[in-house]
Amino acid sequence: MSLRLPSLTHLRCFESAARHQSFTAAAEELGMTQGAVSKKIKELETDVGFDLFQRVGRGVVLTAAGRSFAENLTRDLEGLEATVQDAVAAGAGKSTLSIATLPTFANLWLIPRLPAFFELHPEIEVSLSTRLVPFEFDTEPFDLAFHYGTENWPGTTMRHLFGEQMVAVCSPAFRDHHGLDNLANLDNVPLLHISTRSDSWPDWIERAGGVARPRKDGRYFDQHSMVISAAKASLGAAIVPLVVVAQELEAGHLVQLGKTTLTTEKSYYLVRPAGYKSEPARAFETWVTQQAQKTRPRP
Repeated sequence: MSLRLPSLTHLRCFESAARHQSFTAAAEELGMTQGAVSKKIKELETDVGFDLFQRVGRGVVLTAAGRSFAENLTRDLEGLEATVQDAVAAGAGKSTLSIATLPTFANLWLIPRLPAFFELHPEIEVSLSTRLVPFEFDTEPFDLAFHYGTENWPGTTMRHLFGEQMVAVCSPAFRDHHGLDNLANLDNVPLLHISTRSDSWPDWIERAGGVARPRKDGRYFDQHSMVISAAKASLGAAIVPLVVVAQELEAGHLVQLGKTTLTTEKSYYLVRPAGYKSEPARAFETWVTQQAQKTRPRP
């Protein structure tokens, strides 16, 4: 006898609530009331025969069984979405590429260039999703992935795109207000940091010849996109990858402080499963490689 599957609505309510650890946040994401989400999850618990959440005070936490279910369900729903996208694209005479990418890299480097790809390949649709760490292509619904780090993704073919150079930037107004044409004045201004790279400012200052005292105080963020937005808003000076602020510098929204650069040991790669390359993936890889050659940091 085949198992009767729960409704997709019930599954989506659970997946969202599990991801947020909140019925209220799930309701906001799905455009439903909190009560409706709670009702759907209770009905799902009845369908599967076990508790998915424990109610703790006014909040909820996943049970062990619920946590395992949520991890598998998220992957399954993404696979279902990819299948539907492929079917829709095929119905329109197109192919779909599902690509995992890094959020700041996608927003500031990849997406602004995608119109050129679509002009060359109108027969290919591209679907982007965020992934921050390597994964198994066998269990994730992706054809390609962008990776920042070292060449350490087993079972894949990695194409090196470009290395990373870090530069100091701020808004023109911030530079003028704090007199940062003289880099010694960095001693007295707010600094912006990536939480995972707290040594960037001390390393940059040392490489610049000790133009100021090494500092780790200031405002911390966990994504470069936040740091860049904070720098544009004149909240401080920042150390950021040149490749993702090149357009901001060209447009004059940010200015570079001095000419010092930090070269990191990590690089950006385009990754695909070893031994597999569809025609759409081949076309995208060729195009990305050409774009990378145009935007590689200067020596």
